[in-house]
Amino acid sequence: MKSITIKGSKRESVGKKATKALRNAGQVPCVLYGGDTPLHFSAPEVAFNSLVYTADVHTVVIELEDGSKANAVLQDIQFHPVTDAILHIDFYQFTEEQEITMEIPIHTQGSSKGVKSGGVLRLNLRRLRVRGLAQNLPDYITADITNLKIGNKLYVTAVESEDYTILHPDNTVICQVRTSRNAVAEEDEEDDAEETNETENAEA
Repeated sequence: MKSITIKGSKRESVGKKATKALRNAGQVPCVLYGGDTPLHFSAPEVAFNSLVYTADVHTVVIELEDGSKANAVLQDIQFHPVTDAILHIDFYQFTEEQEITMEIPIHTQGSSKGVKSGGVLRLNLRRLRVRGLAQNLPDYITADITNLKIGNKLYVTAVESEDYTILHPDNTVICQVRTSRNAVAEEDEEDDAEETNETENAEA
């Protein structure tokens, strides 16, 4: 999984006045958990654009003025209710040997047989919650929908991998092909044609 670097400064004061002053200066107050004690720091709001305002997911390298670095994942974020400005971010520190939990985007691949027959693809799940080592987690998970016919469902078991553990029940549906008015008749004709071709090939 890709990682982005956030350069920040340790916060000497964590009171309300100091926090307000940081925000007025375009800084976001942050806390890094997972170490011996929580680490309070701040970073420019623009530094979080590629982390927050994107459909992609990333791990984070927090780099402070004293040269110290920490691998982390975004744990919680608070926005202003009116302006949507970032008010506060919590991060959780991890080591390279430590498994982390992430929600990975799902990308569909292929052209569904059911959709070709007039069905409609419905996405039930756009992100998959998984657990694994950061270096083993993908930027996205590919779900192949090629063989989905009308009425078929694609379950999370179809995208299992040795690189991560899926944290959803096995019967969780990623997507399915729903019927439409003309879809059933068209797919029945397609199935009949396939069966006829198989029979002719067998007789030959």
